Amino acid sequence: MALAALRTDERVGLGVAVLLHVALVAVLVLQPGKDDVPPLPPRMTVSLTSDVSLASTAPEPVAESRAAIAPTLSDEPQPAPIEQAQPEPIPAPRAVATTPTRTAAKPEPERRRPDRPATRPAPPRPAAKPAGGSRIGADFLPGAGDSTSTTETRVPASQIGASAKASLGQAIARQLRPHWTAPQGVDAEQLVTILSFSLNPDGSLNGRPRVVRQTGVTPSNAPQKDLHAERAIRAVQLAAPFDLPPEYYEAWKTIRDARFDRNL
Repeated sequence: MALAALRTDERVGLGVAVLLHVALVAVLVLQPGKDDVPPLPPRMTVSLTSDVSLASTAPEPVAESRAAIAPTLSDEPQPAPIEQAQPEPIPAPRAVATTPTRTAAKPEPERRRPDRPATRPAPPRPAAKPAGGSRIGADFLPGAGDSTSTTETRVPASQIGASAKASLGQAIARQLRPHWTAPQGVDAEQLVTILSFSLNPDGSLNGRPRVVRQTGVTPSNAPQKDLHAERAIRAVQLAAPFDLPPEYYEAWKTIRDARFDRNL
């Protein structure tokens, strides 16, 4: 009844499965048995002994180094070493005076050639001056003294040379340059402003700078004339106090010709 209810393809599948199971059982039943017996392992002979050796067979230890063994100290003090008598020195043989057979000739003095000038002793070298740095920079001449607090060590204006005055002018211009800006405009590069100002011994301003004169004024740059002078005065005020050598204060206490132009 159950088989009749199955479809054709199910019947075919069931029949194939049954045939495969039957074939597997037949293969297992009909498989010949293995008659091969594995070889026996070789026999091992073991002998037991009851005698124990009394001598040690271990290697002998290395002998201990003498440097590692501490010396044995004795309670008795060590006897003082016996001084051996030094042998007396053998006296040196006395020199036997011998009579010279002839008198040795005295060496003749060296004769100087008439065309060879006589050597003169070298003149003594002057004493070395003590080392020390100058009180002023490389742009100026050396100072007149160590103290700068009194007028006695300052160089008078009449004794200051042209090179020292030129160095002072360059130092003043170098300190004014960062604060000076010329105005822009038509023919503004032709404007030149001359200022005069006084300085205290510490380099600070002694009053407001004054305009001495202006040159290069044209109808084109006339509107920039007053601005040019005002910027020059402003540059002096910003540069103060000036860093100048106090020994030459007589030369820079009054600046009469400070020139301000495009090339400052």
